[in-house]
Amino acid sequence: MTEISKLALRAREAARALARTSTAQRDGALVAMAAALRSQSALILAANALDMEAAREAGTPAPLLDRLMLDAGRIDGIATAVEALAREVDPIGEVVSGHRMPNGIRLQQIRVPLGVVAMIYEARPNVTADAAALCVKTGNAAVLRGGSLAIRSCLAISDVLSRAATEAGLPEASIQSITSTDRAATDELMSLHGLIDVLIPRGGAGLIRNCVENSKVPVIETGVGNCHIYVHSGADLEMALAIVMNAKCQRPGVCNAAESLLVDAAVCETHLPTILRALADAGVELHGDERTRSLGVVEVVPATEADWGTEYLDMKMSVKVVSGLDEAIEHINTYGTKHSEAIVTGDYEAGQRFLDEIDAAAVYVNASTRFTDGAEFGLGAEIGISTQKLHARGPMGLVALTSTKYLAMGDGQVRP
Repeated sequence: MTEISKLALRAREAARALARTSTAQRDGALVAMAAALRSQSALILAANALDMEAAREAGTPAPLLDRLMLDAGRIDGIATAVEALAREVDPIGEVVSGHRMPNGIRLQQIRVPLGVVAMIYEARPNVTADAAALCVKTGNAAVLRGGSLAIRSCLAISDVLSRAATEAGLPEASIQSITSTDRAATDELMSLHGLIDVLIPRGGAGLIRNCVENSKVPVIETGVGNCHIYVHSGADLEMALAIVMNAKCQRPGVCNAAESLLVDAAVCETHLPTILRALADAGVELHGDERTRSLGVVEVVPATEADWGTEYLDMKMSVKVVSGLDEAIEHINTYGTKHSEAIVTGDYEAGQRFLDEIDAAAVYVNASTRFTDGAEFGLGAEIGISTQKLHARGPMGLVALTSTKYLAMGDGQVRP
C-alpha cells in the first residue's frame, strides 16, 4: 500500500471516530486550533517567507503573490475565522424533515458528515486552515494537498492545526496533508474511490478541469470565475462606474473579480468613455471589440475570441459593446463560467430578466460581483464556491459539507 493510500485509510478511520464526537468536543478543538495559529505564527511566517522568496524568483505575477503572502495580521484573521466557526450552529444531527408513514414507522431525515473530504488547491495557504476548520466543525476528516507554490506554508499550517486538534481530543488523523507536490500524488488521490468521499479542487481552470475529467472520486467543481458586468441602457453612470471599478480592481486575483465588461450600444457613447478612462488610469489592460476601440479614448488591445472566455486573475479586462439585453444574456451564458454575473440598470424588468435568464451561482442587480463569498453571504467561512448544480451551488459553508441519512423507527412492521 502506498503512502497516499495509507494516509487515506487513516483518514477513513478518523472519520468514523469523528462521527461519534460531540459538538462541544469539535468546538473546543476549533478554539485550540485558533490559539495554536497565533502562538505558532512565527513558524508559519518563516515557512511563508521561503515560499514568497521562491515565488518571486520564479516570476510569479503580483496577484498570485498577494494570495500567497501571509503576515501577522492575516494569520490573526485566519485564527479569528476559525474561532468564529466554533460559535456557528452545528448542522450535524439537524432534522431536515420527518413524518410518520401510514404503517406507523417514524421517519426522520438528518444531517450527517460526508466522511473524508479531500481538497486540492493552489497558492492560497489560508485555504488549509479554512478547509481543516470546516471539516472539524462538521465531523469530517480532511485530506489536504496544497500546491507547490505554497507548499511550505500549507504544511506548516496543517501541522500546527493537526497537533492542536489531537491535543484537544480529536482523532490523530483528522487533519492530514500530502507532503509531495508531484503530479502522481494528485492522480493517486483522485483514484481512491471508497476511501475518499468527495474531492474539492480549488484553483485555476487547469486544475479543476483535470479533477473533473480524471477523478474516480466524486468532485464538487469550484472557483473558475469569468465574471461579467453588463452596463444596461438604463444604467446610472456613477453607479456603473463604481461597480465596475470595485469588481475589477478591488482585488483582481480572486475568482469573483469581474473579467469582462459589456456595455449597451445605447449608452456606449455616454457611459463607456468615462469607464474606460477610469480603468486605464487604474492600470487595467483593456482588450476590446472594434466598437470599443473606435471610441479612441484610451489604448485598447484588439480582443480575440479567447479573451471573451478568459479568467485573467490580473489587471486585465475584456470589453464588448452589445446591442441590448438579449445579446448580453446570450454572451454571458456562452462565455461565463456560471460563477457570478451582474447587471447595472434602473429598469426593473431588465433586472428581473437578467436574474431569471442568467445561468450562474450568483446573479446581481446593481451590485459588485465581489460579494460572492461565504462570509459576505452570512455563511461564515467557506470551503469554496461551487459552480455546478448537484449537491451544492455558490459559496459552500458548513451545510455543504454534510449529507443526510434517514432514520426509520418501527415496532415490527414488515412490507407486504
